Amino acid sequence: MTALHEATAYDDLVTRELSVPSLPRQRSASRAGGSVRPTTGSHRAIPAQRTADTGRHRTVRPAPREALAAAAPEVVEAAVVEHVVQQRPLVVRRAPRRLSLRPTVLLGALVAGGLVAGYLSFTGADDAAAQSTAVLAAQEELLANDELEAMPMASITVEQAEARLDEVAASRKDRADARAAAEEAAREAARPKAVLPVAGATLTSTFASRWGTFHYGIDLAAPMRTPEYAAMDGVVLRAGAASGFGLAVYILHENGDVTVYGHMDEILVAPGDFVEAGDTIALLGNRGQSTGPHLHFEVHEGGEDGTKIDPIPWLRARGVTI
Repeated sequence: MTALHEATAYDDLVTRELSVPSLPRQRSASRAGGSVRPTTGSHRAIPAQRTADTGRHRTVRPAPREALAAAAPEVVEAAVVEHVVQQRPLVVRRAPRRLSLRPTVLLGALVAGGLVAGYLSFTGADDAAAQSTAVLAAQEELLANDELEAMPMASITVEQAEARLDEVAASRKDRADARAAAEEAAREAARPKAVLPVAGATLTSTFASRWGTFHYGIDLAAPMRTPEYAAMDGVVLRAGAASGFGLAVYILHENGDVTVYGHMDEILVAPGDFVEAGDTIALLGNRGQSTGPHLHFEVHEGGEDGTKIDPIPWLRARGVTI
């Protein structure tokens, strides 16, 4: 056996042992037995032995191991490579190309979608207009029908209407009265029940002996014409000239006590007036037996002719401090 036949036999043996995947054999240039076209590579093309009648490879029995071992290594390697290249061609598959949407394609899709939507809306508007026209025609036909039954008009009498107006007016008055009463109650709860007769005044004399006599009140000094207030709610008993006071005001309170205000420059209330705690009754002055602008304030317990008591504890008992 020649070296070429040995290499071919060794080629078949090695490819079976290496389990090379089965690849389609390269078709011969001529079914009649022509030589195989050489492949591109560095090795020399080796013509395959074919039979004259079938065009197939002749069966070559494998050579003994001693003959294969005696063959030149470089010849064996070249034969193996040439056999693999010729009968097991390498198939290279390209990766599938990914389709990309170009801007022009996107723009065309948007325009097409807009045209379809416009057409659908136009046909829908036509259907709605036709339906609306049909409804109007049906309504006009019903109104034009003289056989429709006329419904009677509902009504009430004039007396019933007037009674209803009176009810509404009474309800409004009741609500107004209730609202006014609530506002009055809130104001009453918020206002003071007792105040100092002169705001920010200075205590210059107390309920005590003075200059050989007894001083039956307290003196509250302040600038001329400072407002003077009613100490508590009450009714004015007297208002005008008074001996020693120049001008004086007497107020009767609900508990029966009477408060006296003297030396004022001007009186702003009259007998019979109802005053609340904090209402202005006069303007502070210096009339009568006085050494300077001040208010002389007294408390007569139990009435105008009642016992004269110290005004400071009386005011303190009602939440007013001096």
